[in-house]
Amino acid sequence: MRRKLVIGNWKMNGNRAGNTALLSGIVAGLNDFGADCAVCVPAPYLAQCQAALEGTAVAWGAQDVSTHASGAYTGEVSADMLLDFGATYVLCGHSERRAYHGESSELVAQKAVAALEAGLTPVVCVGETLEQREAGQTEQVICAQLQAVLDAVKPEQVAKLVLAYEPVWAIGTGKTATPQIAQDAHRFLRDCVANKHAEAAATVQILYGGSMKPENATELMAQPDIDGGLIGGAALKATDFLGIIQSV
Repeated sequence: MRRKLVIGNWKMNGNRAGNTALLSGIVAGLNDFGADCAVCVPAPYLAQCQAALEGTAVAWGAQDVSTHASGAYTGEVSADMLLDFGATYVLCGHSERRAYHGESSELVAQKAVAALEAGLTPVVCVGETLEQREAGQTEQVICAQLQAVLDAVKPEQVAKLVLAYEPVWAIGTGKTATPQIAQDAHRFLRDCVANKHAEAAATVQILYGGSMKPENATELMAQPDIDGGLIGGAALKATDFLGIIQSV
């Protein structure tokens, strides 16, 4: 039985005062709802998360990681640096990184490998655009994005991945991915993992990252292959984030 996992992606949001209120609200309202939870925050706030969340049930992580361990790479943050601040998770290949920073699937795979080798859990994000979906390319696109990572990691590391399906076409567009559409994509991704490592496919967590909210979380979480959520806007309000966790 895969345990549910809910990760809040703050994106480029937050300030020290607001973060304190948000984190304390999450910790105060968190009960054993049957789900694990974490927040992935901008790198400057990792120390604040460590101070506020150490010893609680809330884990924390980063939104990106360098492929390099150290060296002359101005602006980069290594996996070991993230570990220095108690990080558990790191996002790899979020749709915004792919779109705005031109990250290729091969680069995303290298980041996932760097995270795994350091002992972090990479949350590998895959998803198709509206144009790709309308062209009937959904499975082709998300399988290629995932396959680059599966080809790069060791077989025994596959089970240590967390995957997140982001239907880019359903985020902020007014279009909706129904629970069945989401389930079909998650099932397909699990089948792709099974082609590499059948045993890992049964245990790897696959999160839904398509504008999950308290209002739709229960139905989405009920799908057999949806193991939680990668939450954007709703993660910036403690009541909304807790509402999603509680839907489990």
